[in-house]
Amino acid sequence: MSDMIRVTLPDGSAREVARGTTPAQIAADIGPGLAKAALAAKIDGEVRDIMRPLDGDTDLALITARDEADALELVRHDYAHVLAEAVQALWPGTQITFGPATDDGFYYDVKAPDSRDPFSMDDLPAIEEKMRAIIEADKPLVREVWSRQQLVDKWEAEGETFKAEWAKELPEDEELTVYWSGEPGSKDAWLDMCRGPHLASTGKLDPQAFKLMRVAGAYWRGDQKNAQLTRIYGTGWLNKKQLNAHLTRLEEAAKRDHRKLGREMDLFHLQEEAHGSVFWHPKGYRIWRELEAYMRRKMDGGGYQEIKTPQLMDVRQWTQSGHWGKYAENMFAVPDIVPEVDEDSGVASPTVAADADWMAIKPMNCPAHVLVFKQGITSYRDLPIRLGEMGCCHRNEPHGALHGLMRVRQFTQDDAHIFCTEDQVVEEVRKFCELADSVYKDFGFSYHVKLALRPEKRFGSEDMWDKAEQELRDAVAEAGMANDDYGWEELPGEGAFYAPKLEWHLTDAIGRTWQVGTIQGDRVLPDRLDASYVGEDGERHRPVMLHRAIFGSYERFIGILIEHFAGRLPVWLAPVQAVVATIVSDADDYARQAAAELEAAGIRVESDLRNEKINYKVREHSLAKVPHLLVVGKREAEEGTVAVRTLGQEGQRILPLAEAIAMLKAEATPPDLRGA
Repeated sequence: MSDMIRVTLPDGSAREVARGTTPAQIAADIGPGLAKAALAAKIDGEVRDIMRPLDGDTDLALITARDEADALELVRHDYAHVLAEAVQALWPGTQITFGPATDDGFYYDVKAPDSRDPFSMDDLPAIEEKMRAIIEADKPLVREVWSRQQLVDKWEAEGETFKAEWAKELPEDEELTVYWSGEPGSKDAWLDMCRGPHLASTGKLDPQAFKLMRVAGAYWRGDQKNAQLTRIYGTGWLNKKQLNAHLTRLEEAAKRDHRKLGREMDLFHLQEEAHGSVFWHPKGYRIWRELEAYMRRKMDGGGYQEIKTPQLMDVRQWTQSGHWGKYAENMFAVPDIVPEVDEDSGVASPTVAADADWMAIKPMNCPAHVLVFKQGITSYRDLPIRLGEMGCCHRNEPHGALHGLMRVRQFTQDDAHIFCTEDQVVEEVRKFCELADSVYKDFGFSYHVKLALRPEKRFGSEDMWDKAEQELRDAVAEAGMANDDYGWEELPGEGAFYAPKLEWHLTDAIGRTWQVGTIQGDRVLPDRLDASYVGEDGERHRPVMLHRAIFGSYERFIGILIEHFAGRLPVWLAPVQAVVATIVSDADDYARQAAAELEAAGIRVESDLRNEKINYKVREHSLAKVPHLLVVGKREAEEGTVAVRTLGQEGQRILPLAEAIAMLKAEATPPDLRGA
């Protein structure tokens, strides 16, 4: 074996170095600036420690802060380890479990010593201070390979029961690694079991670029039957500027929280009696109705036929479709109840018959749509058939995962399924891409398009998946969206068990992304449920079934809209589009007349004739996010004008009533009807 190896850099240049050279040494040879900036190395595409020796010919790329995605994951991983070290330093006897990086930070699950209460928010300042001390100590992070038995012995000797349990389950034939914080074996060295990679030292972290955010309860291995732990959450960044920007986004997000605004605007509420389902108030349901009417117009224009299917279907149907085997834990199922009446009391008690038929409340609409498609004989000349449904579905989401309108147990989808021939798939998906584009633009959203590819556990042949994935690629290309302008990206392993899918990720006003619309090219369900059409050759053929939605669900899309617009919905969506408010009682009759004319013009208007100061009325209607306040006093009544105060704008405009009505009528027209 040669003592020299060949290292190829991203620019195509190559250099011969001694076997065992580290990427850090190569960075230093290139220049001191790079040596200081380099955080880790990408070896043949795999991120590794910058101090890990190279043992063969390789392609090498050095990761710096400019490689933000890789760099952020590295620093967040390290912040998590520093967090665990700090907690154990402050409270000896604390047991640690796991601490991964997250989308905007990190967490670590720990168990407080028996001598003290579980960790709380009050402990976070002390932990932060200790973390900064560890970072400023610039302790080296050193990788070592251990045997499984070494790990088990280490954790058992130190009373780390969770780590010991996990170590016993690790495979003996894999390379098992630990990382020291500090020189191995030194007095202040701290050790954790980890795959890595890590930075070269704790000093590579910015001590001012993290913040501990909150604590929460957790269970060992996520099972509530196991020991309860404390999960300490933090957010971590490459520098203080990024941290401050993130905290500002969080502050803005809190102001936009749809649950808070929903209360202030009197749109909806949630309560334990129907946990996971929404009580829509008149104003909130007005938003729903406007969205539903808008989507119906879009679907009618796209050649969809609207249907309505049952909420309950026999479990055998869900078994045949494959959902019962893959999704049963998320479904609500009910048996055929037989009431037994007590002869003495006359009270009926429900009992389940031994041979009861089990019914399941639908978690999705697709099997029912196949059953509609199967009625009668379908010819190739009838295809494509586009069946749409504003379908109410139920899913047994975990209690702790429920979140306002964003994640519920009862929801309604703007759902549709397109049944088409193999030759029609690309064109139908292309048309859907253009339809989705028009909808999102009507709401002012930009978006990215992503293709979720075959998961590890799936139905169907490899050939089927190859074809289905390529059809979606071709359709997006024909729609002109398979490029950087639309953030085109492929996501390995993230498709559904029956089909790949295109996903639309919206970007809201404060830069957050929301995955909403999807379309999936499915050949599995038509086969499992025996759907067919008669082809030109007179033989039966399987249709391809395209599952598609644009809003995703009305509940979640309304929640996104509320937060995106901070409650200041476009006038056409606002539940109350204008309020006519009086300054003095002498203007009451004129206010009633103005409101009547506005209502006759199709404006959703209310009158505020209360004996309150106008500033009080302005504040109240601003809090309710009414787009326009039309103020009238004695002068306006005499002149036939209104003083228009627009939400979010300074001052007011004096307009003739007829001109104000025309302005409001134009703004209240849905975007798809403007110019019609």
